[in-house]
Amino acid sequence: MEIWINPACSKCRSAITLLDAEGADYTVRRYLEDVPSQAEIREVLGRLGLEPWDITRTQEAAAKELGLKEWARDEGSRERWIEALSLHPKLIQRPIITAEDGTAVVARTDEAVRDALGRS
Repeated sequence: MEIWINPACSKCRSAITLLDAEGADYTVRRYLEDVPSQAEIREVLGRLGLEPWDITRTQEAAAKELGLKEWARDEGSRERWIEALSLHPKLIQRPIITAEDGTAVVARTDEAVRDALGRS
């Protein structure tokens, strides 16, 4: 199990606290420092069953600068979104937990963290 976090994020800290309380075995990835490649983003999207725009933080300054709210959300634009997430990792929704069963969850709630723990 791996969790992608931004240590400055309260949701990430909450997820880590819950994982620790449950005695989970996990690896922390500080994705702003250890930036995921486009291939890794594609893999996580597949595990999540989501599209890149579904995990994009559109309120971030970089999103506004790029004009993401106006970008098409279709198969033809998918790679453009993935490239933006790789170039601007702060746009990636957090935390993301990759579960042992090959799936992943955006773990913004305790329920989502517990869901990931149940997938081991």
